[in-house]
Amino acid sequence: MNGFIVGLIILLVILFSAFKVLREYERGVIFLLGKFYKVKGPGLILVIPILQQMVKVSLRTVVMDVPPQDIITRDNVTVRVNAVVYFRVIDPQRAVIDVEDYLYATQQLSQTTLRSVLGKSQLDDLLAHREKINDHLQQTIDQQTEPWGVKVANVELKNVDLPTEMQRALAKQAEAERERRAKVIHAEGEFEASRRISDAADIIHAHPPALQLRFLQTMVDLSVDKTSTVFFPFPLEMLKSLAGAPKTDDNNPGTA
Repeated sequence: MNGFIVGLIILLVILFSAFKVLREYERGVIFLLGKFYKVKGPGLILVIPILQQMVKVSLRTVVMDVPPQDIITRDNVTVRVNAVVYFRVIDPQRAVIDVEDYLYATQQLSQTTLRSVLGKSQLDDLLAHREKINDHLQQTIDQQTEPWGVKVANVELKNVDLPTEMQRALAKQAEAERERRAKVIHAEGEFEASRRISDAADIIHAHPPALQLRFLQTMVDLSVDKTSTVFFPFPLEMLKSLAGAPKTDDNNPGTA
């Protein structure tokens, strides 16, 4: 009687252990006597003890840090770069059967690809065109993880650490660029001002009374300021009349 009860308890334990509950984001890869049988889940599934074995796989996106890598760029600059890789399993069967540990394999592949791709890039491209490099990294890694049933959704470079000497050189380059832009803007302003002055001179030449009005406006402006210097405008017409006056002969003052 006691043996029957013990046997019944053992049977119930085995039966209960045969039922598995998988969450919405989980799948179970079932093997029957060592051979692949099917993928089950989510929800309540039955796994026959001894005859069947289950390997649980998560379908959620994994965020993996790629450790900092010392990389020599194409223009022989040593930088230290780390990145983040976002990936997830889309085929549980291949993720379990075709690769021993898809997490470790994806991490190692990301490190080698990071060194390979960035080693072919210029430092300026690495700093200015990071999005383009991220896309290239994502496509390269995804092509190699596709046979494992792993989809790489995104790759992002986190930090790009430069040597101190290179940081100083870039700072000088940025300062020189700002000075160049300032000189160009100043030159463009001088050119525009000279064009406006030329246009104003043409208008005054076409309308002589405008010059007298300008003289009067200048006098009004001078009267407002507290200054000891006084300017008196001299009409240009007087200069013209003096320049055009006939010369007199000393011996014949009445003749021209």
